[in-house]
Amino acid sequence: MGMQVGEDKGGMNHEINITPLADVMLVLLIIVMLIAPLIQKGVDVRLPEAANTTDKPENDGQTILAVTASGEYFVENLQVAESDVLQAVRDALDRKLERVILIKADQDASYSTVMTLLDQMQRAGIEDIGLVTERKVGSGGVAAAGGE
Repeated sequence: MGMQVGEDKGGMNHEINITPLADVMLVLLIIVMLIAPLIQKGVDVRLPEAANTTDKPENDGQTILAVTASGEYFVENLQVAESDVLQAVRDALDRKLERVILIKADQDASYSTVMTLLDQMQRAGIEDIGLVTERKVGSGGVAAAGGE
């Protein structure tokens, strides 16, 4: 509480002082901004390197299909069986505005696994597919190279 200054009446001010509230809210906002990117790690895959890439930041509007070196499939960071991949992708696309699939395949995943995925997506009528790669050393960050 504060005292009123410059008024005819002396006494206590009955208004809420919001300065401490604003300070606490700003601190919480900064904490959330720092922690949020660390929480959104996703599936741990070692991406292959490519020199000819385009920067495209990841966001929540994208549908990510990850394939690990051991042949496990993840749609939106949730593990799915090989037989359920197509249905899981369709369900994920139905919830999104952007109907693009980004495939993050581990560099040690078999070529046939990735080609089978691409074939399944094309047969299902999903044509906007991107392959996510790591930019070659000396070129900078992570990028997505589009392709079908």
